[in-house]
Amino acid sequence: MGVKRKQHGAKFKAQVAMAALAGDKTLAELSSEYGVHVTMISTWKQELVKRAEELFERGNKKAAVSRRVEF
Repeated sequence: MGVKRKQHGAKFKAQVAMAALAGDKTLAELSSEYGVHVTMISTWKQELVKRAEELFERGNKKAAVSRRVEF
């Protein structure tokens, strides 16, 4: 039987990616601290940088739609 993989939430991924982006600690240190492989941290960091522009786009329809849906 296979090993079940951990699934991390968006908040945790963002926290780890922001810590990696800050550059105060090495990826190895962050890996040890958060219990996540260095490759995953690097991937999450790249994704954060790549998608950061979406936060500041004008007329962000995704954000507007999600706000209307929540009651």
